[in-house]
Amino acid sequence: MDWDEVLDCEGLLCPLPVLRARKRLMALGPGVVLCVRATDAMAAVDLPHFCAQSGHSFLGSRVEGAVTLYFIRAKD
Repeated sequence: MDWDEVLDCEGLLCPLPVLRARKRLMALGPGVVLCVRATDAMAAVDLPHFCAQSGHSFLGSRVEGAVTLYFIRAKD
C-alpha cells in the first residue's frame, strides 16, 4: 500500500492516535492517503470507527513488528 503522509503515534494511548489523525486529516487535501503508525491495540477499533463517523475511508492495516500501520484516505 502506498501513502502520501505518515503520522507517528507510536507509544500513544487511546484516544490520542485518533485525535492526532483527525487533526492531520483536516489539513490534508481530498484523496490524500495518511499512514498512522500506532502501537496501541485500541487503534484497531478506534481508527476504523472514526473513519466511519467522519466520512474518511479506512483502507486497512498492516502489522510490522510491534507497530501497526493504518491507512486512511481523506474524504473528498
